[in-house]
Amino acid sequence: MGIDIVKADLGNPAHAEALFETLNAYASDAMGGGKQLTDFVRANLAAELKKRPTAHVFLAFDGATPAGLATCIEGFSTFACKPLLNIHDLAVMPQYRGRGIARRLLARVEDEARALGCCKVTLEVLEGNAVARSLYRSCGFDGYELKPETGKAMFMHKPLA
Repeated sequence: MGIDIVKADLGNPAHAEALFETLNAYASDAMGGGKQLTDFVRANLAAELKKRPTAHVFLAFDGATPAGLATCIEGFSTFACKPLLNIHDLAVMPQYRGRGIARRLLARVEDEARALGCCKVTLEVLEGNAVARSLYRSCGFDGYELKPETGKAMFMHKPLA
């Protein structure tokens, strides 16, 4: 049986569970922080994402078994005066890695971004995640910079809780 990539229906309990299972496997991995997600996240993630019309979730399935996901959130480029699509999570279940699923998810995200009229697709990746960085480069992603002399953009955050 082949792998199917679908746009998630977050009101569908099977899709909500696949979202949580795949994201939890990623969060539990060293590159996801090494900690399982909370019961609160299990109970609320799909419903909270569903409330946000600019959230787009794509799931990879092997039959009914979740194999991967891409969670994306629309943003806006003021310089281009067009929307952009940020890949917030890209994950493939450990037993499905190395089969091209992440590449297919990225292609599906790019198709969605084009359909939405986006000027670009963005993502963040850990410096130490050589496998992901190699994949992203091979799919056309690169570090963001306005001019070489000012350097590449850095991802930063400030926790509020």
